[in-house]
Amino acid sequence: MKWIKILMIFTLALIAVNAFAQKERKYIRQGNKEFENTDFENSEVSYRKAVDLEEEKTHEPAFNVGDALYKQEKYEDAIKQFESIADIEISKEEKAKIYHNLGNSLLQNNKLKESVEAYKNALRNNPNDLETKYNLAYAQKKLEQQQQQQQNQDQNKDKNKDQNEDQQNKDDQNKENKDQDKQDQNKEQQQQQQPQISKADAERILQALANDEKDTQKKVKEQQAAAAKVKTEKEW
Repeated sequence: MKWIKILMIFTLALIAVNAFAQKERKYIRQGNKEFENTDFENSEVSYRKAVDLEEEKTHEPAFNVGDALYKQEKYEDAIKQFESIADIEISKEEKAKIYHNLGNSLLQNNKLKESVEAYKNALRNNPNDLETKYNLAYAQKKLEQQQQQQQNQDQNKDKNKDQNEDQQNKDDQNKENKDQDKQDQNKEQQQQQQPQISKADAERILQALANDEKDTQKKVKEQQAAAAKVKTEKEW
């Protein structure tokens, strides 16, 4: 009797597992149909339902979710989805597919270095995949172009910086020259503002100054003589 109960429980468990598996496959089939009809949003929903029903996590429904996200151009979400299943223990061929699609998502998101590495990982698992080889070459070419463009931008930036410095030096020099010209002009104007006299006038002025000097000396001598006379009278 005891064995019969155990057998019944085991049978019921198998039935339940089988029911879940059938429901899971149902959502996968539904998702596939929606995916083929380019109804990628609903296919994502169906695939996620299949993921939730998985008794033992596998890569297939999650992989399909990543594909549906990619088709909706949700590249960042697709990247996370493929990365989440990249370490699952599966065959090398299946792992190569994951890395291939991860590389595509990274490429579309303009993460070129990462996409190159993803394609290389795909080829490590499946060296004969021609499509992955093509995508790798394409990603490497785009990466080289991006690096060259960045290098040109850096060079142009440095060149513009040098040109700006040269222009600033020229502006400073021009300003200095203008300041000097202005100073010279002011000096010249000051010189021009000084009175200009003839030679005859200059001689008359000098003669007048000389006469004034003689008068001054005569007066000084007279004052000295008067002072000496006063002093003699006091001594007597």
